[in-house]
Amino acid sequence: MNERIKEILSWYSGENPGTLRNLYRILMQGRLGGTGKMVILPVDQGFEHGPARSFAPNPAGYDPVYHVKLAIEAGLNAHAAPLGSIEVIAREYAGQIPLILKANNHDVLNQSSDPIPAVTASVEDALRLGCSAIGFTIYPGSSNFKQMYEEIRAMALEAKRAGLVVVIWSYPRGSGLSKKGETAVDVVAYAAQIAAQLGAHMIKVKPPTEHIELEEAKKVYEKYNIPISTLAERVRHVVQSAFDGKRIVIFSGGPAKGKEEVLEEIRQIKEGGGFGSIVGRNTFQRPKEEALKLLDEIISIYEKD
Repeated sequence: MNERIKEILSWYSGENPGTLRNLYRILMQGRLGGTGKMVILPVDQGFEHGPARSFAPNPAGYDPVYHVKLAIEAGLNAHAAPLGSIEVIAREYAGQIPLILKANNHDVLNQSSDPIPAVTASVEDALRLGCSAIGFTIYPGSSNFKQMYEEIRAMALEAKRAGLVVVIWSYPRGSGLSKKGETAVDVVAYAAQIAAQLGAHMIKVKPPTEHIELEEAKKVYEKYNIPISTLAERVRHVVQSAFDGKRIVIFSGGPAKGKEEVLEEIRQIKEGGGFGSIVGRNTFQRPKEEALKLLDEIISIYEKD
């Protein structure tokens, strides 16, 4: 174990050996193993957005096996997916890549302004399927925040007792926020802090914009001249907001976009001290060879000193 991995694991010294083992396994997997950086393939979009919207651009993606093979071949750190997909792949690919069971999910058939995901899997499912971690979405800004926070508090306690890693997707959304506010730098930083306080080992957020949503926060950003003009500066602030960088914060790839736009975003995340990326649609919606090439370039950015 190198000094960087020792340092990261030291931030979680209160956890049991099983959790530390699984966190170590994710940190040491794939091409970025041992660097303290990571790239993860999440494929919950079929549930979250619908199958055609998610997989029609590359029909091979309708099969969960395609995604786990892509993650393994690309040399990624982990693969995240809902219960049904994990059940399809867990036996054949056991031990080949750490799996993250997405334990709650939301769909777009009911467009509530205050969304709340349904709990769709359990810690028992994660253990049965040999997963290294559970993933759980919260929506800060939703009027249903109390239920989500209490659900993840209970599930995180159970997961930690069982030696699993807890990954929180912290996605601000709901009637408490404007659409622009969902990715505002003050709101994303707040979302990272909330996830850290709820006990997440790893936190997934969206890349923040320069917009500041909350008036009281705006006064503070201006008073203390918090730098937020570049994505790298905003990423640095978000990471700082997760216990001064003592929690792993990774950034989503977001909606499908051009290759150069993806790579520039990755460069900014790396420069800002982000721990890595969790990239879904921008990879699996491309033909396999194109996806592998893009993932290779993303990993190469994070590999650089």
